[in-house]
Amino acid sequence: MMLLGRRFLRRLPNIGVMLSIAATRNQSMEELATNLPRTLDSQFSQSNIRGSSPGNNSIDFNVFKHFQWIGDVTPCFGVHGSQIQVLNDPNEFYDALKKLSKSSKSRILLASLYLGNGKLEQELVDCIYDATKASEEAGGDLRVKFLFDYMRGSRGKRNTRTILLPLLKDFEQRVSVALYHTPDLRGLVKRILPERYNETFGVAHMKIYLFDDTIVMSGANLSESYFTDRQDRYIIIRSSRALADFFEEVVTAVSSLSFQLQPDDGLRLPDDLQYHPFEGSHNGALYRQQMKRLVEETISCHRDYDVYISSQVSRQSDVNEQDLDVIGLRSSVAEGQKVDTLIYPLVQMGPFDIRHDEVVTKALFEKAPSDTTILLASGYFNLTTHYMQSIVSSCKAHFDILTASPQANGFFGASGVSGAVPDAYTYIAKQFFDEVTSANQSSRISLFEYLRPGWTVHAKGLWYYLGGHLLPVMTMIGSPNFGYRSVFRDLEAQVVIVTQNNGLQKQLHQEQLQLYGHSNQVTDETFNQPVRQIPRWVTYVTPIIRNFF
Repeated sequence: MMLLGRRFLRRLPNIGVMLSIAATRNQSMEELATNLPRTLDSQFSQSNIRGSSPGNNSIDFNVFKHFQWIGDVTPCFGVHGSQIQVLNDPNEFYDALKKLSKSSKSRILLASLYLGNGKLEQELVDCIYDATKASEEAGGDLRVKFLFDYMRGSRGKRNTRTILLPLLKDFEQRVSVALYHTPDLRGLVKRILPERYNETFGVAHMKIYLFDDTIVMSGANLSESYFTDRQDRYIIIRSSRALADFFEEVVTAVSSLSFQLQPDDGLRLPDDLQYHPFEGSHNGALYRQQMKRLVEETISCHRDYDVYISSQVSRQSDVNEQDLDVIGLRSSVAEGQKVDTLIYPLVQMGPFDIRHDEVVTKALFEKAPSDTTILLASGYFNLTTHYMQSIVSSCKAHFDILTASPQANGFFGASGVSGAVPDAYTYIAKQFFDEVTSANQSSRISLFEYLRPGWTVHAKGLWYYLGGHLLPVMTMIGSPNFGYRSVFRDLEAQVVIVTQNNGLQKQLHQEQLQLYGHSNQVTDETFNQPVRQIPRWVTYVTPIIRNFF
């Protein structure tokens, strides 16, 4: 682990001078580490890291101004950093879902790729069942909404649909289950493609878990491995009604144009749906237009209402207490607290030409100053061509990219063609590594592989260390993997969190320390290992099918 911290020293400006000064002053490596804004050895704990933000009563508006342009793309919501909690463990994630389900009084909304059908998943459904029953008996108004993918949620005889049927049968007036079907899978291809393979054309991949006015943003699905030994990221945003309303309305918009699960396990499209998602002679064009219009109108309504929060905080160099008070009235902060954290929700729905996440992500890469460090994680490393070009050619920032080693890939050891998926990702990683090397960018861009015995990794997102700040001032967290599927095929959602809150910054810093602490840096030798020999057929097929995964 100590080696991990030292590997990063080569990147820092004037590090040789700093080391000389440290030696002259008899400073330890631990003391020196308090001046390093990067991934560090685990012994450089929160208590040893000097905060990068001012005191709680002072806001450095330069950070907000640095990201002000995001408010031109998507709505902005103001909160206090103490409302946000970073979880680090799958068990914490699972326990939070159950606890929040039990305590919900007005709404529960779960949007995910699928819900598993094992014991842990059943316990979660039981928590929702008990909360719904208690609300009904007490004359309450709890409503429960689910949105899953049609293909993944219908896979096998026991699936997402079957585990939810008892809940739906007993509370038909309170519970709804929607199943999104991509318009890209249709006709002969839909009829002949078997299960699993039909999911490659596009799925509902958003991971939004909402309980009353609390939102859990994650990249994790709702199944046993994600509750036990599949590492992901998880952030709880509490008491933010406006943000919760935004995500509920986006999910409701998609659900209103999706199949509705019936108590007899049948599926029915809404009566007022004008165009079928995969039938008809229009090749899905009219359905796409309908979905695009509805989702964009939903987002636009929130932009009109909330975007001034970003503009008030970000665009004025002389923001005073009165400005903050005004912002606080429209933001989810407790009395006596000020907005010190801005949240920008991002939606990406490639099939419907909704590209907010793509626009912001690419701009973040290209706008980052040279003294910035970006840590980027993707459990399935398959960068699009334009993301890769932005990182390698257009961006000036330092990058440390974390992806899964073959052993930490969820497909490792799978039977059949699926077993070759880790080889395909190794091939893609090797191509990226060679591209970085040939562009003479190895001193600026490094690749790391997550390897933890008995675990797989699904973590995604980024941490943004602005020059002059020792802790991250921004993070992105949600469902996108920065790959072809995320950009062009699937429905995705994540949030950009820009924060001046020292406690939240430390949580985010500790989060990436934990993830990168289980990684090894990729070198030429990595790909020369016998276990990394890629079957020749994989090298032929991968370039053809890489935009399907």
